[in-house]
Amino acid sequence: MRTVELIRKKRDGGELSDGEIGFLIAGIASREVADYQWASLLMAVYLRGMTDAETISLTNHMAKSGRIVDLSAIPGPKIDKHSTGGVGDKTSLILAPIAAAAGILVPMVSGRGLGHTGGTLDKLESIPGFRVDLDLDAYRATLAASGLVMIGQTAEIAPADKVLYALRDATATVESIPLITASILSKKYAEGIDGLVLDVKTGLGAFMKRLDDSRRLAESMRAIGTGLGLKTRVLITRMDQPLGNAVGNALEVAESIACLRGEGPSDLVDLSVELAAEMALMGGRGSTIEEAREICRGTIADGSALARFRSMAIAQGGDPAAIDDPNLLPKAKFTYEVKSPSSGFVSGLNAESIGRATMLLGAGRARVDSSINHAVGATLRRKIGDRVKSGDALCVIHADSEGESFEAAVELVLSAYDFAETRPTIPASIVEKL
Repeated sequence: MRTVELIRKKRDGGELSDGEIGFLIAGIASREVADYQWASLLMAVYLRGMTDAETISLTNHMAKSGRIVDLSAIPGPKIDKHSTGGVGDKTSLILAPIAAAAGILVPMVSGRGLGHTGGTLDKLESIPGFRVDLDLDAYRATLAASGLVMIGQTAEIAPADKVLYALRDATATVESIPLITASILSKKYAEGIDGLVLDVKTGLGAFMKRLDDSRRLAESMRAIGTGLGLKTRVLITRMDQPLGNAVGNALEVAESIACLRGEGPSDLVDLSVELAAEMALMGGRGSTIEEAREICRGTIADGSALARFRSMAIAQGGDPAAIDDPNLLPKAKFTYEVKSPSSGFVSGLNAESIGRATMLLGAGRARVDSSINHAVGATLRRKIGDRVKSGDALCVIHADSEGESFEAAVELVLSAYDFAETRPTIPASIVEKL
C-alpha cells in the first residue's frame, strides 16, 4: 500500500478499509508512515469524518498496537467509567470504591489534567506515596486485592494513541469526534473490561460546550463501544458550574473522602452514586437502576466504599493516614476570601473561569509536561441558587504566593459569578441517558 494514496482517498471523502487502517496504525511503530503523513491524514479525518465502521477499525487497531490486558483469572464483572472532563469532576475517586464495594471490579486507566480541566492521576498523587505508574502485574494484583485500581497509561496500553494524541494536539484536530472516540475507547478496550459507563460533559466548563456536540460524541462512543463488543452506557451531564465545592487536587481528594463518609455536597454525591449505580446494574448487581442505586448508597452508609478506597491507596503505595485524616494532605500556605460585590442570588457560575483561576495558582498545567502544585485551588462557598449579601464570601482561594497570577486568579473568580434578584431555576445535572 502507498500511504499517499490512502491520504488522498480520505481527503476526497472515501472510506478506508480495515486493512488500510491496520496498515496505517502499524506504520506508527515501523515508521513506514511518517509523522507528517499521519498529520495530513488526521486533518483529512477532521474535515471528512469517519464512518462507524472506520472508527471501530481505528479503535480496534489502536488498542491492539499494544497489549489487551487479560483479567479473566480474576472472577467478576469488570466495569469502568470515563468522563470527558470538567472542573471539580472528582467522581472517579468516589464512584470506583462505591462500585467495588457493590461487587464490581473496577480496572481504571486514567489521565492527567490539561488546561482548565483536572485529572484523576494528579488528584491521586496528592496522597503521599500514591503510585499511578504500576506495571500490568501490579495492576492485576491490586485489582484482585482491592476490587479497584487506578493507574496511568503504560507503554503497553494503546501505544499508538500516545503518538496520535500528540499529533492531534499539534495539528488542531483534537476536536474530531471519531478521533476523540478512538482515543478514549482504544485505552478502555485494552484495559480488559467487560463494560463501560461514559459521562459526557456539556456546558461552559466542558470540552464540548454545545449540547448538540456533546450528543454527537455520546452517540459516537455508544455506537463504537457496542461495535467493539463492550456493554456501553452513556450519560450526558451538565458542566456549567463546578461539580462539588472543591477545585484543586488535594482539595478534591479531601472532598472525595468526605463524600465516601457520607458528608459531601449533594450534587457530587448524587452524580457519583448514579454513575456507580449504572456500573453496578451493568455488572448484574440489582435488577433495576433504583435497586442498584440503593445498593450503592448502602456502601457509603456502612463504610465499605471508604474501606475500598483506603485499601487501594495502601496497595498503590499511598499513606493511609492521609485517608483517615485529610488534614495530612498537602496544604497551601495561605487562604484568601473572594467576597461578593452584590446582593441577591447567584444566577451563574462559569466553571471554566474557576478552572482557569486555579490553573493560574498552579493547580493545572498548560502543557502535558508542566509541573503542578497539589496544594492550591479554590473552595466554593456559594453556587447557583444560593442567596448572597454584599461582602459574603463567594469562594476561598488556597495559594502559595501572591503576585500577578494570584491577582489574576481573584479577578477570574469574581468574573465567574453572575447575580440576579430572584432565585434561578437549577436544571437537573443529568441531561439524558443513551
